[in-house]
Amino acid sequence: MGVSSAISTRRLVERSRIRAAAGHSLALAIACVTTYWLTTRVLSRVHSLSTADDLLGALWAVVATVFVYRETHRQSTAAALSRASATLLSFALCLTYLSLFAFHVWGLALLIGLGTFALMATGRDDDVVTAGITTAVVLIVAAVSPHDAWQQPILRLVDTGIGIAVGVAASWFVVRVAAVPTAARRAAPTTHSA
Repeated sequence: MGVSSAISTRRLVERSRIRAAAGHSLALAIACVTTYWLTTRVLSRVHSLSTADDLLGALWAVVATVFVYRETHRQSTAAALSRASATLLSFALCLTYLSLFAFHVWGLALLIGLGTFALMATGRDDDVVTAGITTAVVLIVAAVSPHDAWQQPILRLVDTGIGIAVGVAASWFVVRVAAVPTAARRAAPTTHSA
């Protein structure tokens, strides 16, 4: 009886894991499509430099959604705060630099170094990678499209904000939807056989 009980328990755990993986996968996929749609259909109507830049914005927003959407809402919120703080620092550095100078590889190195120093000096070591990636993307895109390059930090900040918002909203929604069946099971009357 112990072996069959252990097998039964293992099967329940596997089914539960598969259900959770399916729900998480579906929610993330829907969140990414929503983010893509918002940036390419809605945001591009508000401000668009080019179709290529709109697609870059969609890419950046979807990356933010993937980065932020986690298994729990608490994890998603923590990831959102991390992503937002790293992006804001990168935004400030890149906007200042691109308002004064054109892209240069030494400017890229300088901003990544300054961002790393600022984050590590304030105890935010986990945000270094995100800030560095964001800075690299913004500056290299500014090198590819040097006309009005100062707009790139602003656009990528907005794209990231959309991705963060959708990722956090999706995690909140999934937690609420998952809580409904659990609450219903708890409220349902139980029948005991004699």
